[in-house]
Amino acid sequence: MLGTATVATGLMAGFFYTYSCSVMLGLDLVGDRAFIDTMQSINATVRNPWFGISFFGALLLTAASVLALLHRSVRSVLPWAVAGFVLYLIAFGITMGISVPLNEELAAAGDPAAVTDPAAVRAAYEGDWNSWNLNRALAAIAAFACMIRALIVHSRASATPDAHRAAAV
Repeated sequence: MLGTATVATGLMAGFFYTYSCSVMLGLDLVGDRAFIDTMQSINATVRNPWFGISFFGALLLTAASVLALLHRSVRSVLPWAVAGFVLYLIAFGITMGISVPLNEELAAAGDPAAVTDPAAVRAAYEGDWNSWNLNRALAAIAAFACMIRALIVHSRASATPDAHRAAAV
């Protein structure tokens, strides 16, 4: 479970990171109507099963890993898994509490061709969205790093003779 949680967290860290270092940089080069149209299209299609499995799965799997580790003898893994869960929870919270409402406001602007002041619509969205996306990307990357560390600590603890004796008892 810890490995699967780490993979899911890594997928989400990469997803948010990609927006920060490529998608939004590319969209910075297009006009206001094209920006609005593209972001509306992305936002309308991102809610799909594949994204949902990773986005919600990372949260559920990190939480389940923490719960499973509460009952294990290898307690040195627990702080890393808890940190990974809390950090991903922050990224999840930013998404649900800030990014999604901003996306809904952008969708409410309507057809980009009919928007009377596309520069104002873009200005009300882009800066805040980019700033918060950077924050959730950093939180998700830190969560992924913590989950990797949890796997390393778990692997090392499981490889010690004491861990093998404890498992046999």
